[in-house]
Amino acid sequence: MAEKPDLREKLKKFGPGYLKDSDLTALILRTGTKGCRLQEISEKVIRVLDTSKPEKIMDMLENLNGVGPGKAASLAAACELGRRYCGFIRKKVSSAEDVFPYLRHYADKKQEHFICVSLSGAHEITAIRTVSVGILNRTLVHPREVFADPIADRAAAIIVCHNHPSGNLTPSEEDMQITWRLSEAGNILGIQLLDHLIIGPDGKFFSFVEGCIPIKKE
Repeated sequence: MAEKPDLREKLKKFGPGYLKDSDLTALILRTGTKGCRLQEISEKVIRVLDTSKPEKIMDMLENLNGVGPGKAASLAAACELGRRYCGFIRKKVSSAEDVFPYLRHYADKKQEHFICVSLSGAHEITAIRTVSVGILNRTLVHPREVFADPIADRAAAIIVCHNHPSGNLTPSEEDMQITWRLSEAGNILGIQLLDHLIIGPDGKFFSFVEGCIPIKKE
């Protein structure tokens, strides 16, 4: 099954920022297979992009049912073009408003995604990664999982973020406990936690720092 014509029409009328991740993927893939619908393939691709390390993405895509080497190459090329021309690399952030544009596409996720943004000493973005997917707790969001890649990046600071599919942006007690724990771990590692953002499905966000909720336990 080919992609729906209305996706192309929406892209032309509203721009790519209007479309969901899976819709953009469907436009690149163009067709599904006899055993797998295009939308199903697109959602599988997004899961790979969300959770795989960059060096593993090509292999993971090629092994997906309905993708194969040709479509995997198209996806990899599209991702690289996006990174080169519209990417976040070396973008300097000084507030939640600065980093939010690179995180807003997580707003329409049906499950909670916990994201970590690595920052250089000049507070330039060097990487954005998904740490965990699922209902957040201190087991899923453990400091060793959050800081493993920033340590490899030689990051000086991080900003973390997760989405609330319910739309309620008020931090839960668990959200605050996780934030304080990560802040304490960051102090030990020498990687400062600068902020924690919560994103809702309407594209709005809450910042711990701007909302005057301490990211360090008092």
